[in-house]
Amino acid sequence: MDRQDGSLRILKWDDVCPPKSKVVKIAEASFAEVYRISNEHGVSIIKVIRLASPIKAQTSTQVKNGLVDEEPRSAMDVQGELLISDWLADIPGFVMYKEHYVVKGKATKRLLDTHQAFHRRIKRQDPGRVQFYPSPSRYLNDTKFLVIELGDAGTALEDWALTDVYQLWDIFLLEAIALARAEDAILFEHRDLHEGNVCIKRTRRPKSRDNDSNTWFGYSGLEITILDYGLSRAQDPAQPAALPVAYNLENDLSLFTSTHAPQCEVYRQMRSFLLRGDREWIPPEGHTRPNPQGPKGTISWTSYMPYTNILWLAYLYRYLCHHFAGASTQLEQFKSQTSELWAHLDPCAEEGVKCFTSASELVLFALDADWIQWDQLAGVDDSITEREDSIVMSREESA
Repeated sequence: MDRQDGSLRILKWDDVCPPKSKVVKIAEASFAEVYRISNEHGVSIIKVIRLASPIKAQTSTQVKNGLVDEEPRSAMDVQGELLISDWLADIPGFVMYKEHYVVKGKATKRLLDTHQAFHRRIKRQDPGRVQFYPSPSRYLNDTKFLVIELGDAGTALEDWALTDVYQLWDIFLLEAIALARAEDAILFEHRDLHEGNVCIKRTRRPKSRDNDSNTWFGYSGLEITILDYGLSRAQDPAQPAALPVAYNLENDLSLFTSTHAPQCEVYRQMRSFLLRGDREWIPPEGHTRPNPQGPKGTISWTSYMPYTNILWLAYLYRYLCHHFAGASTQLEQFKSQTSELWAHLDPCAEEGVKCFTSASELVLFALDADWIQWDQLAGVDDSITEREDSIVMSREESA
């Protein structure tokens, strides 16, 4: 649905979620809200990023409840994410990019209802969580958003019930394989790979495993999809000499000083590694001055540090173990079988312990352990799907 002159479509919220469609807010990513929309044309995920534009002031009740408005972004801020989305489109394990467009104006009741339902659910799960995104009730005629439309990726890991050990193996190894391929293709670092940015989908029936086999990969019937490249870093594969695309995390030091969620520790670990080049992690109070000096001068987030992917894989490993709802004997078996892997993955391992330096190195470890077979890596290519068109149409286009 892209225009031939390259300009963006400008739509209204009535176009995005018309009366016969279904819209559900499913997550909050860095700088964006994430919704699933369904209509007669199919299903998409939309990532909604507020652009600099007018918005109604908070009510006294909203102020009293401690609402914090996420700062709007410029279109230029998002350009890097769009480029990375395009570069990753043909790598298995990454979300399908469809289109992006501007949405302008007041929200529909359906959008407001799902926004409120999402925050009621989140408040029940985490009473102390602060709402960062403005209520759609505050949108004005001139309030503008950049909307990135993506393929349906399934259910966020944070909402997925982990009930058997094969899910642990597949989710962890599929994420590692996807990151390894992206490292190889575009020198990629995700830099924000928490449980809200990994989605799970069952695509086939689980398979039984031969007890005599060392292989643990490929039995769950699950696929994973990695979302949200708002903080990511990559380089154009067609122009190796071109400058990297990377969001400058120095623009928002609250990422490193905050303690509101477990992933905040990983943000600090990334910056500590950039500052020091080792595994001495700097506490929140050590991240208050922007653009400090590192081992090679002023730190730069354009630097390629695939170890950040290892930090997020360590985060995933801990998350999977902590949230496993299956038999405790299965979890203990998983931990025992992966104890050597964890020794090299653990960000808090003692100084003399060798650590993985990239997702690629971790995947080679898994291959050497026979957890994955080489022919299975080729089979992961089967998950590549053809690109899809946008399912969102204006009234004029639908007529």
